Amino acid sequence: MPSLEAAPRHGRVKQSHPWEFVVPAFAVLAVFFLTPTIYNFIYAFTDWSSFKTAINPVGWGNFSDLIESGSLRKSLIITLIYAAGVAALQNLFGLMLAILLERDTLVNKIVRVIFFIPVILSALATGYIFQALLRPDGGLNQILGILTGAPVKVAWLGSTTWTLLVCIVIHSWKWMGMSMLVYLAGLKTIDAQVLEAARIDGASRWATFHQIRLPLIAPAVTFNVATALLGSMNSFDIIQATTGGGPGGSTELLNLFIFRTFGQGLYAQATTMSLMLFLAVVMGSLRRGRRAARRAGPGSWRAGRRRGRAGAGNWSGGCRRRVSGQ
Repeated sequence: MPSLEAAPRHGRVKQSHPWEFVVPAFAVLAVFFLTPTIYNFIYAFTDWSSFKTAINPVGWGNFSDLIESGSLRKSLIITLIYAAGVAALQNLFGLMLAILLERDTLVNKIVRVIFFIPVILSALATGYIFQALLRPDGGLNQILGILTGAPVKVAWLGSTTWTLLVCIVIHSWKWMGMSMLVYLAGLKTIDAQVLEAARIDGASRWATFHQIRLPLIAPAVTFNVATALLGSMNSFDIIQATTGGGPGGSTELLNLFIFRTFGQGLYAQATTMSLMLFLAVVMGSLRRGRRAARRAGPGSWRAGRRRGRAGAGNWSGGCRRRVSGQ
């Protein structure tokens, strides 16, 4: 039997995966991502529209017009409120579900699957389902009418005050299953000895969660918040299917405003807005990435475990001091 030591220790190892296998992936990326992005940058500085055949450069005119536009400012504010609300509710629901369903029992596994089903549903289908449920003659009002014994005709999607909040809840409901899985993965990586030490030393459930478990799942929190923010800022289909941007433009996100502008034949203005949204998302992603890289320096995993053990140690020392004081 040949010995492993007979293999050459020096010299270059022949590549088993040549570049020819990577070229198709780069070609698809160039055609469907890089090329539209380049044209997005080009047409944003032109007067491209459906009302003229020639396309002429206009410099920064489209950007100045959009900055002065009150409609763009309103859609941008609505988008930021929507993104912040979705990030908060989606992570709150996901974390609560992860804590409640952390134990690997048969019932918990079934419930996990049930809460993950909305994630694999089409966003348009989700929007149309809730549009049917929340109409004045929809299923929700019928159920409330049966429970109260009186007809209920609440226009859940007809108020300029709370319709945006309803859409935030719908978006959070659809994606909280994904956040739940990420938090479950983070909770499963916590050393059981740390939690056992805190339990023996008399730490309450809230103190164990706040001082030990939450710091150890900080990477999962960062990932979920970042993905929720970026996903909600790019949201379109749920709002389009549920409210179409109404009532009175109270739920018109930036993507819906871009869609409406493009439908009016103002292609250059719509391209400029999509470029601004693209740059905002890229800058936000880079900022999040740099912040996460600073936190996750060399030995960050060990540092996180040391912080968790330090939390349990603080409880141990506190209990010893209380016992000695008695």
